[in-house]
Parts: sequence; structure tokens; C-alpha cells
Amino acid sequence: MTRSGQALSVLIVSTLAFTVCFMVWMMFGVIGIPIRKALDLNATQFGLLTAMPVLTGSLVRVPLGIWTDKYGGRIVMTVLMALTVPAIWMMAYATAYWHFLVIGLFVGLAGGSFSVGTPYVARWFPKHRQGFAMGVYGAGNSGAAVNKFIAPAILIAFGWTMVPQVYAAIMLGTVLVFWMFSHSDPAHLVPANTRFVDQLKMLKDPQVLKYCQYYSIVFGGYVALSLWMVQYYVGEYGMDIRAAALLAACFSLPGGVLRAVGGWLSDKYGAHSVTWWVMWVSWICLFLLSYPQTEFTVVTVDGPQTFHIGLNVWVFTALMFILGIAWAFGKASVFKYISDDYPTHIGTVSGIVGLAGGLGGFVLPIMFGVLVDLTGIRSSAFMLMYGVVWVSLIWMYWTEVRRTELMGAHAHGVGVRN
Repeated sequence: MTRSGQALSVLIVSTLAFTVCFMVWMMFGVIGIPIRKALDLNATQFGLLTAMPVLTGSLVRVPLGIWTDKYGGRIVMTVLMALTVPAIWMMAYATAYWHFLVIGLFVGLAGGSFSVGTPYVARWFPKHRQGFAMGVYGAGNSGAAVNKFIAPAILIAFGWTMVPQVYAAIMLGTVLVFWMFSHSDPAHLVPANTRFVDQLKMLKDPQVLKYCQYYSIVFGGYVALSLWMVQYYVGEYGMDIRAAALLAACFSLPGGVLRAVGGWLSDKYGAHSVTWWVMWVSWICLFLLSYPQTEFTVVTVDGPQTFHIGLNVWVFTALMFILGIAWAFGKASVFKYISDDYPTHIGTVSGIVGLAGGLGGFVLPIMFGVLVDLTGIRSSAFMLMYGVVWVSLIWMYWTEVRRTELMGAHAHGVGVRN
């Protein structure tokens, strides 16, 4: 097989593998609803339940990125997926709350696949196409939407315990397909004398910390809301689980598949320009989504008049759809920053940034649950995300926009980074 043929094969099977891994990682977003009912969990406990796989998938991203640099993506990805199969299968036999939490930690290993596949895929492509290649691979995030199509159908037909059993079989098949059609290139490996401690020094780089903040929104927020949205539709709009999952997929699906478009835009216009607009679109959408269902009474000359303000289900879904598109572009643009600024340490830096994004996906669902329990307002989840976006906008303005010349002989517009 030619070099270009190998690169295409690696991209296709890696994207398939990541899609399946993400589908498994988001499993609790659907099966968590009958589990919550059976165990009589409050919103905080439900948030912790959905977040447990995300915790492990986040914590393993840094070592997995480093091992990918050192040993190669093919072997690391294969072993990682194989390790998750027994844990996925055992989920069907859990009965107590702590069972789900512990097994969820092992299932969460699947989430670490992102920091394996990103450097693995990127190194098969030239620099001017790496943004697109990483965007195509990152489209595996659409596994969150695939989960919302498959899991409810299995759940309704056979009960929730069948879902992890089917997913275990799918994961095992994916391991075999990936190994058969992926390839290795020794030239992609970091020299053997590179030490683990040396690679971790990237954590001291303020640029890396800034990219962590960006990614905690566009990826961490995406993961958190993908886990939260099905039960949000059920509680806020009184839908059954199938209709709720279908509408929730309107956020998850574009948030995954359009990542490739974000990679292409980042290659063409630059990571900064794309990320800047992503943050502003997020700010507007989250501002509108934050407004709770409200009734207020105004005393008029004709007597008291009561008014209702709030988003109906269709406007809400449209805003979530736009937010999903924006975050798809943002996930790609953040990793374009990384491939531009750290070409020899893509695995390490992507692992660190992926860790930050994953931890956002772990912490946010728990905070969503705590806020709902404290305030009784479901849209408080969006209020929290709105505040987080403000932090990134301010940070980006002071470190990037203010350092870009907008007028004069060297002005190229806000889309160019100095």
C-alpha cells in the first residue's frame, strides 16, 4: 500500500474506533435515566453517575498521549480498547449505586482514545492538512449522537441491561477491525531518550494552560451537555426518552461530525480567528439558553396581566444546534493551535489539553446537578457555562486580540496571530 493509502486507512479506522469509544463513553447519558429511577437518585447523584467514566477518560489522557509518542498509536489504541470490553460487559450486572460508579471508572478508559488517535493520525499527514485530518478524526465525537440513536432503541426493546452487552460486542469487533487496517511508522516515534518528566514540563507553559481553558468549554461543555440533555428534555418538556434522545442528538451530532469542517476552516483562516468567533457565538447562545421559564404579573390600567417568558422546545433545540456547530469548530481550532505551536510534542500537549477538556466534562455534570438541587432551576446549567465562556473571552482578548495590529501598514485583521 502506498504512503497516501496507508494514511487514508489509518484515518478511517481511527475515526471508526474513536466513534465507538465515544459512544461507549457517553453510555450513561441514556441508560442513566432508568438507573436513576430504579435507584431513586437526586440530580447531584445522577450528575456524579454520568461523570464517572469521564473522570477516568480524562486522567489517562496525558500518559496515553506520551505513550503514543513513544510506542506508536496503533499498539496503544488496540490495547486501550481491548481493556474496556470486560468492564462494559460487567455493567449489565451492576445493581447498587457504588457498582455503577466503580465499573464506570473502568469503562471510562475508552475516553482516553482521543489523545491516542490525535497525534497518531496527525503524523500521517503534511502540516497544511493536519487540521483537516485531526478534524475528521475528532468527528468521532459524533459517537455521542450515535449513542442517542442506538441505546434508546435497545432500551425500549430489551431493557437497559442489554445496552452494555451490545456495546461490549461492538467494541470487541472494533478492536479487530482497527488492528487489521491500521499501520505503524517508526519515524513517528519520539526518541527513546525522551523522559516522561521532560514531556510533563509542558504543563508549565502558559500557552498550554490557555488552550486548556478553551478546550474545557468546547469539549468539556460538549461532553457535559451530551450527558445532561436527554434527562433535561424529559424533565423540562415532559418528553419520553426516545423523543428526548432524538432532539438531544440535534446538539450532539453536529457537535461531532462538523469538527472536520472546523479543521478545514482552521487550516484556511487560522486557529485564532475560528476560536474567537466560536466564543462569541457560544456567549450569545448560552445567554439565551440561561433564561429560565418565567411568569410575571404586571399591574395595568385594566388590572393584573400575567406574562410568560421562556424558550419553547423548538427554539431551545435550534439554539442547541447552533451551539453544537460552534463547539465542533472550536474543538478543531484548539488542536490546530497545538499542531502549529508544538509540532514535535503533539501527543504530549494534546494529552494535557485533552485532560483539561475531559475534566471539564467530569466536573460540569456534577455542578449541573448541584445547581439544580440548590436552585430548582434547570437552566442554571447554562448560566454556569455562560460564566465560563466569559473567562475565555477575556483571556483571549488580553493575550491575543490586543496583541494583533488592526490598523496600519502591518494590519491583517483579527484573524492573524502574531
